[in-house]
Amino acid sequence: MSAIRRPSRQAGVAAVEFAIVAALLFTLLLGMIEMARMLWTWNAAVEATRRGARMAVVCNLNEPNIKVRMQQMLPALSASNITITYLPAACSDANCQTVTVTLSGYTHQPIIPFVPMSVPIPSFSTSLPREFMQSSGNSACS
Repeated sequence: MSAIRRPSRQAGVAAVEFAIVAALLFTLLLGMIEMARMLWTWNAAVEATRRGARMAVVCNLNEPNIKVRMQQMLPALSASNITITYLPAACSDANCQTVTVTLSGYTHQPIIPFVPMSVPIPSFSTSLPREFMQSSGNSACS
């Protein structure tokens, strides 16, 4: 006669341990993915500011394509987050000395489910000295 197996008190412990470890592992994994997304957004914001400043020194004053090109690098960026300042304040294409492009007020929206939050990205600013400043015939300005 064979012995009847009795259920052990340890049955199911492995499943509970896996559930605890998996929850911690997936939380950590999701956090790492979101941190990478935020750093990518941060880098894209820096590069958009640099591109905007570069375009601003070689294109006409207040060229509308500057903000459009910056938004192409960071699609969630709005034109209200971008400020272009020419120095001296009342200058023309001929006598501007410096251009400063500032990106401010932008927030990163995480994709973490069930956690509504937004992370403000710090302001970025790039200043460059004046160059040619003429859009006609300049492929960078179109």
